[in-house]
Amino acid sequence: MESRSRVYATILPAAGPELTDSENEQRLAVRTVNPLSPGNRVREVQVTGSAEVCCPADRVSVRVSLCSSKESVNEVTNSVSRRLDYILQVVRQHGVCNKDASVRRFLRREADQYRMDAEVTVTFSDFEMMERVCSVLLEKLDKSVCVGTPHFYHSDEGLSQVRRRACASAVENAQQKAQEVSQLLGQTLGPPLLVREEKMTEHRMEEEDGGRAQGAHLPCTPKIIIFSQVSVSFSLRDRSRKKL
Repeated sequence: MESRSRVYATILPAAGPELTDSENEQRLAVRTVNPLSPGNRVREVQVTGSAEVCCPADRVSVRVSLCSSKESVNEVTNSVSRRLDYILQVVRQHGVCNKDASVRRFLRREADQYRMDAEVTVTFSDFEMMERVCSVLLEKLDKSVCVGTPHFYHSDEGLSQVRRRACASAVENAQQKAQEVSQLLGQTLGPPLLVREEKMTEHRMEEEDGGRAQGAHLPCTPKIIIFSQVSVSFSLRDRSRKKL
């Protein structure tokens, strides 16, 4: 039976300020299988790369609430409906789709009167548009409505995109290091043999208060930091080897 042997070489980059960034730190290993059998020789370089991507919230929702109390159901319904129609009209005029605005109503009796509570929840992807809509509603409807504090959040589509960006950046960093190592060893970097995501973490953080004016009460814009670590194996080709 043919004997097999494996040779492992670990290459550690010299410590320096240019290697303190977590995105550039890599573990490198070179492996040679069957060194005594040139026809079966397999050379590869294995690297682990990491990347970190920070992304602010890409959606914001605002809740506008109102209520009315009248002696009849018809009166209270008309009072609330007029304001609801105006709110929806303003929202549509600012380019918000119908699917991004939802309406809820609740009618109940209190002593000799009927009371109706209603609310409109609007979702925006344009934060400046949200501010304009809130300003118009407060100016035109004043105390007859209550405009709630904007709630910023990350959409599922946005999070998925950021995760892909983090993973792709980690692979790109790993490939760059593998290219430098192959040049150092007098080899040519071949195609990837294996790409595996080893780790992904997500850390949510609220906007820091340090830059705000004292006494200001501004809504927080959350951010999310996604960290990805990948393991990639590339084949190596000897530069001195003639092309067929």
